[in-house]
Amino acid sequence: MNFILNTDSYKYSHFAQYPPETAGISAYIESRRGGEYDDTLFFGLQMFLKEYLSQPVTRAHIDEAEELVTAHGLPFNRTGWETLVERHGGYLPLMIEALPEGMIVPAGTPMVQVRNTDPDFFWLPTFLETSLLRAVWYPSTVATVSWHVRQMIAKALARTCDDPAPVLPFRLHDFGARGATSQEQAGLGGVAHLVSFLGTDTVAGLVAARKYYHEPMAGFSIPAAEHSTMTSWGEEREAAAYENMIDQFDGEGKLVAVVSDSYDLFRAVQTIWGGQLKDKVKAMKGTLVVRPDSGDATRVPIDTIEMLAEIFGFSVNSKGYKVLAPCVRVIQGDGINPRTIRVLLEAMAERGWSAENLAFGMGAGLLQKVNRDTLRFAMKANSRQDADGNWHGISKDPKTDPGKASKRYRQAVVTEDGAPVAVPLKDLGDRDNLMRPVWENGELKVDWTFAEIRDRANPDGG
Repeated sequence: MNFILNTDSYKYSHFAQYPPETAGISAYIESRRGGEYDDTLFFGLQMFLKEYLSQPVTRAHIDEAEELVTAHGLPFNRTGWETLVERHGGYLPLMIEALPEGMIVPAGTPMVQVRNTDPDFFWLPTFLETSLLRAVWYPSTVATVSWHVRQMIAKALARTCDDPAPVLPFRLHDFGARGATSQEQAGLGGVAHLVSFLGTDTVAGLVAARKYYHEPMAGFSIPAAEHSTMTSWGEEREAAAYENMIDQFDGEGKLVAVVSDSYDLFRAVQTIWGGQLKDKVKAMKGTLVVRPDSGDATRVPIDTIEMLAEIFGFSVNSKGYKVLAPCVRVIQGDGINPRTIRVLLEAMAERGWSAENLAFGMGAGLLQKVNRDTLRFAMKANSRQDADGNWHGISKDPKTDPGKASKRYRQAVVTEDGAPVAVPLKDLGDRDNLMRPVWENGELKVDWTFAEIRDRANPDGG
């Protein structure tokens, strides 16, 4: 990986655009107010630091970049990059500060701040904008979506379930790997989801947790059917295909999921699961999870629950909500996003069903249907250092869009009324700055474990 090429084209000319007396630039990353959520779960920076900044720039990188950039029509700062190799061994002379990963951060609060540590590299902090911002906004946005869904489900379970604690971590399952643009994106988004849940089919997320956060096993899955394994038996042997799933995978306390809409969901539930295989399902040591996979995602899952209840029965818990017999549950994986989850949870409660009866599988809605504007992420310069070492606040304040105004002066983050709040570093006083060095001149200063991040994001456990 040639880090010099990990940026936007116009960045190559910026080294010649700063005032001549400039000795330092500070820039910060935040989720600006006005995004989809008021709070952001900060996550993912450590992966970038380990994967990209730990690799030094070499003379071969410089040669490759110079040829490409000049052919592209832009100036190339060869002197600067050669000095980086000669003076710093190819490692970036930067100080990167950040909040602890897993922290829930109100919109408008800086999460990351970067400045150069060598005055000859004042141009370097903002050169990183493309790669550094991308490294933060995507995993943080996925983690935030997943975390907010967790809060939604937790509230429903607290209202309708006798024992939510063991249920909650497995209510949202990541089905997003095939919808991601690459293996790397699947890993970044997949591990971000696992900050708040334990269910996933995105293997790349498990690899990322192991590689970057010291987590041997971050998530779990179960044997599950797909349409190819069911339809390969033919419609006339649909019941045999279902029976084979039980024979192959039933075990004490285990779950097995079977997609049941290959031909006719209602026939499958009422005639096969509830007829030909009823006694076998009732005799299972584990649990059959029926997966409706088509139709109205806000209606069909509840219809399926109610059909199963008529066949296998249900109980009423201490909170007055119905719970399917232990041998059956439902998972909905088609058309799931935060809105449909909310609709389903509300409809289930209205019809007297506990939220524990239904799990959700989210694919594109989790890993793909997000962008930098979902949470209005931005990286902006906030201070310039002169040749005498003095810092001067800088900012943008466009009259045509006041919502894009940036923060002036180097920032700190303090706790006020129990929440993180941004203050200018010059006004910090004796207050504790929550933003700590995580990277300095090629050295990783903090190495968070996934367990620490999970505990920070979800102190309720699970």
